[in-house]
Amino acid sequence: MGFIGWIVLGLIAGAIAKAILPGKQGGGWFATLLLGVVGAILGGWIGGAVFGKGDLSFWSLWSWILAIGGSLIVLVIWGFITKKRA
Repeated sequence: MGFIGWIVLGLIAGAIAKAILPGKQGGGWFATLLLGVVGAILGGWIGGAVFGKGDLSFWSLWSWILAIGGSLIVLVIWGFITKKRA
């Protein structure tokens, strides 16, 4: 799957991650979706580097697990960063 595929998957994964991990992370839904894209790309990179699952299709279960997992990681980190500012 290419870079554009991970971006589209990241938008969806960001929304799913926000539903799984509701809270007061700064930025609202728009920032959450952007963080989802970053998380999906991070998840894809981790999948390729650690698990050897870098070349995945959009509909692969591993793609979704890695994208949502990466989005959750980025969302938690973002929550810690914005909590310290407030």
